[in-house]
Amino acid sequence: MKYLGIDYGTKRVGTAVSDEEGRIAFPHAVLKNDKNLTDTLVALCRERGISEIVIGDSRKLSGEPNTISPEIEKLKNVLAEETKLPTHYEPEFWSSAQAERFQGKIDKLDASAAAIILQSFLDKKHGRNNKHS
Repeated sequence: MKYLGIDYGTKRVGTAVSDEEGRIAFPHAVLKNDKNLTDTLVALCRERGISEIVIGDSRKLSGEPNTISPEIEKLKNVLAEETKLPTHYEPEFWSSAQAERFQGKIDKLDASAAAIILQSFLDKKHGRNNKHS
């Protein structure tokens, strides 16, 4: 079972893909957040044989929705409708900052953040409580 992880941003969207067993997340690509985003993500799901989608649920530190929460919800709903795949939220706080701390400022930083989000989801799913920080 393969998973797609998404780190949504207003300019760039990071993606990560799991291994075939759905245990390890790998950074995949950074996409432009433009009018082609949904089509690109749907095509990625088909090309990679994705079974489920995981989107980082970005919130304020208080737990309240933040300014991009409505955009994330819209993307989640559109992807669920167009792919017919189970689509989940995974809480994410500072995933981009975590990725930058590990790797420095690199071009695929948003893809690495998506891998952190996806790995957190996979660890919970498989009963692992590892912290990736």
